Amino acid sequence: MKRVSALISALAMMGVAGCTQDAAEQASGESWTTLFDGSSFEGWKQLGDANWRLDEGTFLADSGAGFLVSESSYGDFHLKLEFWIDPDANSGIFIRCSNPNEVTAENSYEVNIFDKRPDPTYRTGGIVDFAPPLSTINSGGQWNTYEIIAEGPRLFVTLNDTVTVDIEDSTYAEGPFALQYGAGVGPGAVRFRNVEIMPL
Repeated sequence: MKRVSALISALAMMGVAGCTQDAAEQASGESWTTLFDGSSFEGWKQLGDANWRLDEGTFLADSGAGFLVSESSYGDFHLKLEFWIDPDANSGIFIRCSNPNEVTAENSYEVNIFDKRPDPTYRTGGIVDFAPPLSTINSGGQWNTYEIIAEGPRLFVTLNDTVTVDIEDSTYAEGPFALQYGAGVGPGAVRFRNVEIMPL
């Protein structure tokens, strides 16, 4: 808890934009590991029938439904990635998945990407069933940056340098994380790039 508190304080004091990497490294003494550099599926397994493929340095899916699941498991970490999504599409980042063979919002924390979620309570920026977003940010049709920090019960999320979640919850402690392509309110695509993680 002390490390994540120091990290969050450092991010706040330095200003999130442009300073997160330096602040994170100073607070944790660790370094970033690249999990996806745009060139291969190494380190990931697929669940479901989403049509994941490599396209212009990104993971891309635009039909079916399913996940890319990290082969490694994580407990306390700082995760950052970029995503692009069509306004009607549904996606999310599932963290601390307790069952890597059946990823759901009932067995992990889902940091949502769904601007037009029929029930907007846990729309983009929130954690489904745990934390509505503190700010309403529309992500469709542009590149966005998620940063997710988890240490012990502390969960802290920023979307495009704006804090959207800051809670404590101990439901899930460890597991892989997963990138989702799901059923939206209409057709669309999602892309992910520059996926990096740092242990805390």
